[in-house]
Amino acid sequence: MTWVADSHPRLCVLLSSCLTTRAVGPLVSISGLALLASRLSDRSGQLHSRLPPVRRDSFERRKTTSDFFASLRPARVVDRSIDRTRALRSTALYRELIFLRRNLSSVKRRLRLRFRFRFFLFGMAFVLAGTRFPTLRISRLSAGSGLGGQRRGSSVRLDCVCRKPTMKARASGSSHDIDLVSSTGNVLVPGAENDDLSSTDTSSNIETISSGLQFLPETADLISEEKVDPEAEQTTVASQIISEKTKEEGNVEVEGKPRSIPPPGSGKRIYEIDPKLKGFRGHLDHRYSEYKKMREIIDQHEGGLDKFSRGYEKFGFQRSANGITYREWAPGAKWATLIGDFNNWNPQADVMTKNEFGVWEVFLPNNADGSPPIPHASRVKIRMDTPSGIKDSIPAWIKFSVQAPNEIPYNGIYYDPPDEEKYVFEHPQPNAPKSLRIYESHVGMSSPEPKINTYVNFRDNVLPRIKRLGYNAVQIMAIQEHSYYASFGYHVTNFFAPSSRFGTPDELKSLIDRAHELGLIVLMDIVHSIFDLISSHASNNVLDGLNQFDGTDSHYFHSGSLGYHWIWDSRLFNYGNWEVLRFLLSNARWWLEEYKFDGFRFDGVTSMMYTHHGLAVGFTGNLNEYFGYATDVNAMVYLMLVNDMIHGLFPKAVTIGEDVSVWFDFTNHMQSDIKAVSGMPTFCIPVQDGGVGFDYRLHMAIPDKWIEFMKLKDEDWKIGNIVDTLTNRRWLEKCVAYAESHDQALVGDKTLAFWLMDKDMYDFMALDRPSTPRIDRGIALHKMIRLLTMSLGGEGYLNFMGNEFGHPEWIDFPRGDQHLPNGVIVPGNNNSFDKCRRMFDLGDADYLRYRGMQEFDQAMQHLEEEYEFMTSEHQYISRKNEGDKMLVFERGDLVFVFNFHWANSYFDYRIGCLKPGKYKVVLDSDDKLFGGFNRIDHTAEYFTNEGIYDNRRCSLSVYAPSRTAVVYALAD
Repeated sequence: MTWVADSHPRLCVLLSSCLTTRAVGPLVSISGLALLASRLSDRSGQLHSRLPPVRRDSFERRKTTSDFFASLRPARVVDRSIDRTRALRSTALYRELIFLRRNLSSVKRRLRLRFRFRFFLFGMAFVLAGTRFPTLRISRLSAGSGLGGQRRGSSVRLDCVCRKPTMKARASGSSHDIDLVSSTGNVLVPGAENDDLSSTDTSSNIETISSGLQFLPETADLISEEKVDPEAEQTTVASQIISEKTKEEGNVEVEGKPRSIPPPGSGKRIYEIDPKLKGFRGHLDHRYSEYKKMREIIDQHEGGLDKFSRGYEKFGFQRSANGITYREWAPGAKWATLIGDFNNWNPQADVMTKNEFGVWEVFLPNNADGSPPIPHASRVKIRMDTPSGIKDSIPAWIKFSVQAPNEIPYNGIYYDPPDEEKYVFEHPQPNAPKSLRIYESHVGMSSPEPKINTYVNFRDNVLPRIKRLGYNAVQIMAIQEHSYYASFGYHVTNFFAPSSRFGTPDELKSLIDRAHELGLIVLMDIVHSIFDLISSHASNNVLDGLNQFDGTDSHYFHSGSLGYHWIWDSRLFNYGNWEVLRFLLSNARWWLEEYKFDGFRFDGVTSMMYTHHGLAVGFTGNLNEYFGYATDVNAMVYLMLVNDMIHGLFPKAVTIGEDVSVWFDFTNHMQSDIKAVSGMPTFCIPVQDGGVGFDYRLHMAIPDKWIEFMKLKDEDWKIGNIVDTLTNRRWLEKCVAYAESHDQALVGDKTLAFWLMDKDMYDFMALDRPSTPRIDRGIALHKMIRLLTMSLGGEGYLNFMGNEFGHPEWIDFPRGDQHLPNGVIVPGNNNSFDKCRRMFDLGDADYLRYRGMQEFDQAMQHLEEEYEFMTSEHQYISRKNEGDKMLVFERGDLVFVFNFHWANSYFDYRIGCLKPGKYKVVLDSDDKLFGGFNRIDHTAEYFTNEGIYDNRRCSLSVYAPSRTAVVYALAD
């Protein structure tokens, strides 16, 4: 090992500074970089064990959220005076450090460092540049998180927990930040290797991710929650180390089978899937190398992605047998204290201590009678002295928060219900279906009555409806707590808390368990994105959310204009921040682990993947737009990590990404050869193969195309244009197709039904009244559009609740008058819920035409369930006739015939097919049951003729009425 300290005077100054402080430990300079021994950390209290199942009907007797909040009362104040002590240094740790000292005696002689038992870094962190010291055996301990500092203690026995040294990252002087892209925004491609690096273990070599990346070693503090006999401490610590190591080495099990996150692959298969990507190999290889480096860093210094994604077991409120520990990452705060009902909101009662990594902590021992120091349902907040002043905030990792009646701010709730109220799941999670048929829903507006619906009502009334309609998945919006109801759930304030508007966390669990009982998988609309035109993201609310949590604007988000979007009043996550990665990865896992969700629809992924967030950008199909300087590599690495974690630990889980980086040349909408691109390449390729790792992408070009056609005359609809849009999918990348988005149902926009039938829907939908040409056309095309979207648009299908029967009303959230800063008043709707509901009774009424539209949607879902045509590899389009307005194609074993002509019906119309035999009608949009004119004879048999027709082996003659879709299948 060659010393080059003389060539680095700045390094020598820093080392000299360390000698005058409490900083100790071996500092080794290798090519101007240094290795600093890492620290040990504490471990949080053990989580509660699972309790016996609770009957689901018991939740029907629960109080409402308002009653729940009204029941909150200040807890009795208990004298919890305790002796705060430092954790004693273990003999085992001492031996490790002496061993390290002897092996690095040359370091001591050269730099004249004094070894101490506690590591405290002052000034600057030093980079681990690929060299591992074999003598540092304490690295086998479990990963920590930098949670040092003073702890509370009491007069009972101490349980000490040692953890493996964990490296924290810093970039550009901001602690915990990891920048995978240079400050100029250009994508950096790694250059030649450093010849000065040397190591005895190549598996531990880690290159610096960027020129500004450094690691902050954690201190070796141990938690001392209670007084302990020094004679017994060595045995306690040693046993804890052994048990922790044994626990880590075992894989997590699910249903008796071990589950683990696979190591990164080669990342090269994407070039076999799409050879055009070879021209962008530099960018893609760099992206994958950054992902692999991040995996290595997490594996070596956090104990692996499995452990790293369990931040909720360390931060927030952690209950143990001896009391409650509360931790919060707030590096910008200068002082912090925990306040709430439990201590009469006394800011001096439970003052927190801060370690050098900005983590605040306080331990509250149990009361004298053994009861927990914070009663269930107590209101809690953290008060901090920040650069922007004194502020009370809801803990970032809070599991439940409630808005009191007639109050604006939310209150964090310590949620730890009695054993008899804790819900335990009774039914296993279903396997992911081969083809997804998703019913997108919003709990709050799922009632026919003008009110906010509840988890319990949704469980008992809406879930059976979804099952009956033939869907196999329910996607629920607005689960994460959001202070602004009208944000559709996209202004998230509390990421780990289910929305209290709809009920309690246990009631949400009962909802999900009931869905599993019905065989439905439950997907959560999760918000981890920054800004996007379609959706808002982390709320700008400084009272309830993460914005300026520690008094700075660069805590969880980018600082300055980079971290704020004024159009949607939203904050933009900094995916290069170490603790942001921990927070978001843990958040995704929390919902899967605690609530048994079966997957996610990730909102606004486009805004994450690009520095321009997809705003005012016209994607032209040039691959440079996906793999250029505008790509946010930090965000791409996060998306790869979260998909890796989800699919490794939850093999059944499904991930869907909302990628809107598609483009269509609308100026050529009359041309059948319309140019189109289908989003970020490799988006739905497994991470091990070099992809981003999603299972599906939302085919967002389809609803935009149908809106475009709504503005055209029937004669201007181009069949080729429709087909190109629906089939524009990348090979081996699955899509979820949908005819219309939930945004179209909002006030100011139009659903397809409203585009097609407009105000006639209010007067001519009763069967005892004559119809109108607009109604007849609207109902016919509504059914055809939905069937065509499902049958040709992707491997999955999505419908927003109520659209299956053409819900006539838009969604208008309750809102009051808004007074803008310029004096303009935007009128509200008098806080009315009248338009914020779904009138399912319209689809059920047998005297309304809505019933026929709903029946058709149900028949369409059951047809797919029987024939599984969406996931069939066989797909062939045999006819696109612009003159006849006819479209014929095969998907699976079915033949689909669409006649979009507004007037012409065709008798003995010959169509091609692959398989010979006798065919029958299995679905007919003109069926009287579906509100049609019953022009197709369902008892007729259709026999094929041999001979090539439309490039098919066989053909048959059918009757194709105008504005009708008919599906044929072999009768045998």
